[in-house]
Amino acid sequence: MMKIRSSLLVVAVAFAGQAAAEPVKYSIDPAHTYPSFEVDHMGGLSLWRGKFNTTRGSIVLDKEAQTGEVEIEVDTASVNFGHEGMEAHARKEDILDVAKFPTATYKGKLAGFVEGSPTRVEGELTLHGVTQPLELAINSFKCIEHPFHKKEVCGADATARFQRDAFGITYGQGHGFDMDVLLRISVEAKAEDAKAE
Repeated sequence: MMKIRSSLLVVAVAFAGQAAAEPVKYSIDPAHTYPSFEVDHMGGLSLWRGKFNTTRGSIVLDKEAQTGEVEIEVDTASVNFGHEGMEAHARKEDILDVAKFPTATYKGKLAGFVEGSPTRVEGELTLHGVTQPLELAINSFKCIEHPFHKKEVCGADATARFQRDAFGITYGQGHGFDMDVLLRISVEAKAEDAKAE
């Protein structure tokens, strides 16, 4: 009888370990997720900083296996500079062309785990109808139980640089505008009730 109980205990522990190792899917919280960017004006005369107000997406994280995936979709028409005239211009054909390209997306895999936390995302950015590889550096990453929702929530701050003319956005290039863009994605995501598939 003791052997049977011991065997059942071993099986139960094994199943518990498998359950703990399953990946968890997190839904991006649009109220706390804002991709922002910094672009040159007039070849170093000043910098324009803006953000996108509307995002959606998900993160799948397997802490045990130290793997994960990220998918973020941005409504390009939600661009916000705090300047109505610049926002209206940015939506036009010579910059974001939101009528033709209403969304921008980033998809990638979490990588470089250190003490259970990823340090980068290896992925691709699709912007202005063009897809290019882009690696994000994760500057901070943390998961906690949210004190209000009582669900696990993970947050991160990630950055990358890219050349916007590689995506066909060349406005100002002839006037000496630097094509370099600093991208920063500050994100929070809540664990879903259902387990990730």
